[in-house]
Amino acid sequence: MTTKTILYIVIVPLSIWAFDSLNINGLFKKNKYYQARLLYFMLSMGLSYLVVNFLYDFVAYSKFI
Repeated sequence: MTTKTILYIVIVPLSIWAFDSLNINGLFKKNKYYQARLLYFMLSMGLSYLVVNFLYDFVAYSKFI
């Protein structure tokens, strides 16, 4: 497994756990539960992508120093 894959396996559950503390259902219209969950999932994946790439680049560039 590559380093990025391992980071994704670790970071995705952490980002879902972090977003679990938010109540995003209050931002949506009544009976729009599935749209709220989809946004929750997409935000979690986006945050995971940003964190994994940051950590991977940070480690890669720190080897040059």
